[in-house]
Amino acid sequence: MSVAGSRHRQASKRRQEAITGYLFIIVPMTLFVVFNIGSLFFALFISFWRWEILGPTAFIGVRNYQALLSDPTFIKSIGNTLYYTVGVVPLEMALGLLLAVTVNQIRFGKAFFRSAFYFPAIASSAAITVLYIYIMVPDGLFNHLLELIGLNPSTFPNRGNWLGNSHTALQSIMALNIWTTSGTMMLFYLSGLQTISTDVYEASKVDGASTWQTFWRITFPMLAPSHYLVGVVAVIGALQVFDQAYISGGSDGNPDQALLTIVLYLYNVTFRQFEFGYAAAVGIVLFIIIFTATLIQRRFFGEVSWAAAR
Repeated sequence: MSVAGSRHRQASKRRQEAITGYLFIIVPMTLFVVFNIGSLFFALFISFWRWEILGPTAFIGVRNYQALLSDPTFIKSIGNTLYYTVGVVPLEMALGLLLAVTVNQIRFGKAFFRSAFYFPAIASSAAITVLYIYIMVPDGLFNHLLELIGLNPSTFPNRGNWLGNSHTALQSIMALNIWTTSGTMMLFYLSGLQTISTDVYEASKVDGASTWQTFWRITFPMLAPSHYLVGVVAVIGALQVFDQAYISGGSDGNPDQALLTIVLYLYNVTFRQFEFGYAAAVGIVLFIIIFTATLIQRRFFGEVSWAAAR
């Protein structure tokens, strides 16, 4: 058997394996391109039209965007969503990291605690939100617990009506989301912690490093890829919050539009007003916000990881 013939057969075998692999992924990749990337370009196209159910009626250029950016209701939804994102993301990342570090150090029952902390993330969001509403009503469990520790909810500015007052409704939903999503962040951080070699920690003990120094100088910077992944996932999820706001405040985001988010505004424009071109413009603006936030995070987490490693 010649060397050239052997190499030719090996190359032919690798080529057949590659073709087989492409055949396996061609269907899901086609669906992804059509329904994800294709839908984005289609939304961009119809955002320049007055588009109704049966199709376009008139090309109006950037008027949808002009009307959108001058709409006080949309500006309100952006403010609510950004406030929600800035408040929720850092806390759920910090709580997820705390849970991951704690679970990673547990010797017995690690699988139980990992599943217990993750359970709220896999439970029905609608069911959890409905249960949360019953807990937070004026005569609900939360106010009874406050009374047990000596606090009178009726003396609060919101009279103990946490979801029915415009000053506390959004913060109450933020608290719910932090709890329900921290388990997902924990799993991401746990996978990152598994990649850190134990030799590094043993060397830090020999050098006399404290627990905090070990965490800040070793664990935190070596979790840089996890920080970025968790941050991106958390920000995208926060900017797209819908179900909890809709169930708690209805389609108008009551009380006083305190729960009106960008996606809830998009829902109203699409399924209540049937202005599909205008709704597409809302979606494009949301995409730009998410894409910009992702680029900012990529730069931010790189700088933070470098500073922590110094």
